[in-house]
Amino acid sequence: MTMRTSVRDAMLAAVPSLRAFAISLSGNVDRADDLVQETLLRAMANIDSFQPGTNMSAWLFTILRNLFRSEYRKRRREVEDTDGSYAESLKSHPEQHSRVEFEEFRVALAKLPPDQREALILVGASGLEWKRQRHRRGTQPPKAIGGDQTVLENPT
Repeated sequence: MTMRTSVRDAMLAAVPSLRAFAISLSGNVDRADDLVQETLLRAMANIDSFQPGTNMSAWLFTILRNLFRSEYRKRRREVEDTDGSYAESLKSHPEQHSRVEFEEFRVALAKLPPDQREALILVGASGLEWKRQRHRRGTQPPKAIGGDQTVLENPT
């Protein structure tokens, strides 16, 4: 990248003022130096958009101010989380376990005879009592076979 000497001299002449402005914005000398360096890099990358005959310092100050504001907005959205506790609180638990359990339930329900399946659905979905369903459908309440498993049997 070849830059005209007059443009390069105008940019270098503005550096002390840019640095003072950057220090007033950031309040930190190291941060200010980084802002000035990034400003000059952006200015050199976009030198084609500078119109000769206009105020080089004003153009550079505008770049620096916009750069500072953009980084300030970005930092406001960021959260310092050195130990990872904030990120841990944002995790969502996997849904796979409930999906597997539901699929197992659906398969087991499909294996039941139609009258027992209907009784179980009516009791589970409608909240009806087994005694009412037994009289209504002529079926017996479920028979426990251990743990939390239940099998519907029709003793005949």
